[in-house]
Amino acid sequence: MNWGSILDNTLQGMFGINAVLYALLAIGINVQFGYAGLLNFGQVGFMAVGAYDTAIFASTSTNSGPGLNLWLSIALGLAATLVLALMLGLPTLRLRADYLAIVTIAAGEIIRQVINTPELRDWTAGADGITGYNSPFTALNPFEPSELYGFGPLQFRGNELWSILVGWVVVVLVGCLVYLAMRSPWGRVLKAIREDEDAARALGKNAYWYKVQALMLGGFIGGLAGVMSALNFGSAKPNDFLPNITFLAYAALILGGVARVWGPVVGSMMLWALMAFLGTFMRQVANEGYLPEWLLETADTGPVRFMVVGLGLALLMAFRPQGVFGDRNEMMLEDR
Repeated sequence: MNWGSILDNTLQGMFGINAVLYALLAIGINVQFGYAGLLNFGQVGFMAVGAYDTAIFASTSTNSGPGLNLWLSIALGLAATLVLALMLGLPTLRLRADYLAIVTIAAGEIIRQVINTPELRDWTAGADGITGYNSPFTALNPFEPSELYGFGPLQFRGNELWSILVGWVVVVLVGCLVYLAMRSPWGRVLKAIREDEDAARALGKNAYWYKVQALMLGGFIGGLAGVMSALNFGSAKPNDFLPNITFLAYAALILGGVARVWGPVVGSMMLWALMAFLGTFMRQVANEGYLPEWLLETADTGPVRFMVVGLGLALLMAFRPQGVFGDRNEMMLEDR
């Protein structure tokens, strides 16, 4: 058993680009669910809109690609996430919370299917996805693209390291924004609405508009995850935005602690460290024959690690529903 390789992959998973993307997705969900009590099961839809709008506006590879400045394209992509949040929130947030859950999970999949439709292939490139638009971002890379950088087990190629560093800076800035927002009068009203909407209304607060604003802020942060994905991978494909992404982001949020500013960040790091550890560990177990083939084959390690993570989350929900770093007095999922 090569424990050095397992440790390397675990640490790289903890700080890698997936941890960055899911931290942003989970922070957005935390604003919506953790602080405002809104069940958004379509966060991946905001991610897809942020990524695809950035790629479409910046690309010249599709027949209808405008080829705009990349930074302007990013701004347009993020603006589109705000429009999407308004479209989803305005008709549903006056109703019960489960209506928003139904609408958002459907919207996320509708967006993916629309992107994949042949009629829009000139804009979205269909299943092939859009590529060749992120050169202004990679041109800013101060590292040699093919060189390894880092120390000890934390070694990344230059291009990957550039994306990771920019991503974690964005995560910290977004976390600070949420920290300040939730300690402002706006944030305190939001938490009051989460705890007792009728009492907040009785005090003269327009709960409906506060919830719309929370949905927009969380969706905007989800759009940032899409932008970072588009910049890092240099492509946007429909199958990059499957519904399970939202639920993995919820897993990161629950793991770190709901209604805690840095809980989603730590939860994402823990989730991807665990995923990397289990993937590498089980592959080595299968390859070296520690278990019989009928019990574990190399091809089974991917699904099995999700099963183990799911079991761990179930136990967490049973014995510590507020998450690893959550506050039982402030927020418990079982009380929702």
